[in-house]
Amino acid sequence: MQDLITQIIRTWRERVTPKLSPLLSTVRVVGLALAGLSLWGFAEIADEVLEKETQAFDTAILLSLRELHNPLLDRLMIAITFLGEPTELTIMSLALGAWLIWRGQRSEAATLAIAAAGAAGLNVLLKDVFSRARPALWDRIVDVRYYSFPSGHAMLSMVVYGLLGYLLATHFRRWHIGILVATVVLIAAIGFSRLYLGVHWPTDVLAGYAAGLVWLMTCILSIEIWRHRATMRTQEAERPKSTSAK
Repeated sequence: MQDLITQIIRTWRERVTPKLSPLLSTVRVVGLALAGLSLWGFAEIADEVLEKETQAFDTAILLSLRELHNPLLDRLMIAITFLGEPTELTIMSLALGAWLIWRGQRSEAATLAIAAAGAAGLNVLLKDVFSRARPALWDRIVDVRYYSFPSGHAMLSMVVYGLLGYLLATHFRRWHIGILVATVVLIAAIGFSRLYLGVHWPTDVLAGYAAGLVWLMTCILSIEIWRHRATMRTQEAERPKSTSAK
């Protein structure tokens, strides 16, 4: 029995640990931690929304933003919110996916398509579950339909632009900080535009970000796993060549 246990430990150290260790890098651990924290955050917000304990908080913030309204800012917010339209983001993701396939980056293309479609489907499902009415604190200047919680603009922009920013940052490492900052600013601006226009409660946007971040981290981790497997296959394919060369 002891010999069997020793053999299992040895096999684990020699074959499994070398393959797992690259997957347990700081980036991946942080990603898993963010996903877990976001899932907890979404659950907490959803619970408060169901118990209608956020109404005063939501209303106070929207009414304070109402004081900022002016024609110039109205036009700017409409333009920004258009960048987060679920239909446009889904189409953009499919187009980018086709371009990535043409470049031979099939795993990234598949992940981008799955990310957008999955986020859109999950958002519709969550809206049906919670069936929260949209704010009606003033006459809106944009047309909105369907339920309010969670914000589809916040959720899909987090997933699509977040994944796009990640892919660009990994391909253009020299400018990765600028890319990540621009991505965060764009995602935040889209969420703010929904509040400014009065079409979502603040907790809708926060929940959309939280749910989107969980799905985004899942998609990023899948890409990392695919990349690691591709690297391992390449190394294994080159190993006989280096041996024969000696």
